[in-house]
Amino acid sequence: MFIAYDVSLELIRKLAPVIPAIARRDRDLVDQLTRAASSIALNLAESQGRAGGDRRRHIQIAAGSAFEVRGALDVAAAWGWDLDTREVQPVLNRLIGLLWGLRR
Repeated sequence: MFIAYDVSLELIRKLAPVIPAIARRDRDLVDQLTRAASSIALNLAESQGRAGGDRRRHIQIAAGSAFEVRGALDVAAAWGWDLDTREVQPVLNRLIGLLWGLRR
């Protein structure tokens, strides 16, 4: 497909080990986190079959979901839950950067 889509799948793979630690404390937060991460990949995949403003809309939705993933991780950290997101953060930051560029 394209780089942003590949990075979105890499993000999901990096999140996978973090999910059980969040799930032990807050099933609703982990549900929202996994739905947001899946939404990024699915919207990017769907954007490939679209053109113009419709394509851009799917990319914007993916970007919003990426920020939602960041927010969910921030909320977990604010609760003081000990999560190792060292491998997640660089991938998430890269993806947000790619999406920011694609939104234009």
